[in-house]
Amino acid sequence: MSTLQHRVQGLNNDQVAADWPAIGMDEVHALQPHFAALRGATTVRWHSPRPMSAAAIIDTDNGPVFLKRHHRSVRDAVTLGEEHRFIAHLATASLPVVQLLAAADGATAIEHGQWTYELHALAAGDDRYRDLPSWVPPTSVHDARAAGGMLARLHQAAASYQAPQRSTHMLVARDDLIRSADPITGLQQQLPARPALAAWLAGKPWQQQLQQHLLPWHQRLGTRLAQQPRLWTHNDWHVSNLLWHGQGAHSEVACVFDFGLASPTSALFDLATAIERNAVAWLSLDDGMAAVHTDIALALLDGYRQQQPLVPDQVQLLADLLPLVHLDFALSEVEYFHAATGSPANADIAWHDFLLGHAQWFHSPAGQALLQALRAAA
Repeated sequence: MSTLQHRVQGLNNDQVAADWPAIGMDEVHALQPHFAALRGATTVRWHSPRPMSAAAIIDTDNGPVFLKRHHRSVRDAVTLGEEHRFIAHLATASLPVVQLLAAADGATAIEHGQWTYELHALAAGDDRYRDLPSWVPPTSVHDARAAGGMLARLHQAAASYQAPQRSTHMLVARDDLIRSADPITGLQQQLPARPALAAWLAGKPWQQQLQQHLLPWHQRLGTRLAQQPRLWTHNDWHVSNLLWHGQGAHSEVACVFDFGLASPTSALFDLATAIERNAVAWLSLDDGMAAVHTDIALALLDGYRQQQPLVPDQVQLLADLLPLVHLDFALSEVEYFHAATGSPANADIAWHDFLLGHAQWFHSPAGQALLQALRAAA
């Protein structure tokens, strides 16, 4: 295993020491019997700055490949295979997605020691947002509009895909709780199967906090979200998870990657997530009104509607979803930081700043401005 001192994106718009060791050539050599595409590997060209796994571009005699490694407590071969089958379906529908490279036994996810690995061909396109955290808005409304259009295409391709719910909650975005009539009771019922999250919540006034900060938003939804058709979705639609070609008005999405948060939710949930990820500078909320980018939100929505029309009631529901769309994933982050990385400070941030804080922000003038802009666009 590599001893390289690697730094990654932190939760406070900073650079921090990586929780997971960087991928080194000794590790690549150990994987060569499994992945033919790694034979002839020469150097590790680049290490990803993303914090919840380790990834690197590996130069080989036959060209570069992208290697990603997960701790098995986060992704084993079964849970990673759930993502890969969705990617494979989208590829058959001609959506530009990453190409998975199979191991010698045909598997696209292999376990080796305490780790689980996946290997991708290096996709063509400009990785123009490669070093951008998932909470930083894109620099161009043209990119936002193109991203919205590609998201609609993904939903159209996913409509024919049928698969069960993910077998893990860990670092997966779901809408189970916000679909339910009572999210607090729903979470209480989940806890026996989620012992790490139960242990972190034990002794904390979590029911009262959710009652105060999230349930008022949930009451606005009524039964409307529960009536939305289930659809396998990306659930982490940020411009840094897309490759690009062209500039300005000619900007287009060249490739879609990072399906780690994918699960069956709904098209509106995925679009709301895209707006939350791209239209709010969550790492710069002290900037007040400057933290909200309604032009990005409306460009995403416009690009989506050009490919997939939405009736006014759907756009109203989209606005009502925004303050809650992060709930299930925020809980999974609490679970991850408590159980996988043993970081109580980060678990506290995930609960207070992410889960509760994002919902609270939508009461602010900037948050209200975003919701009002979307409702006006209906």
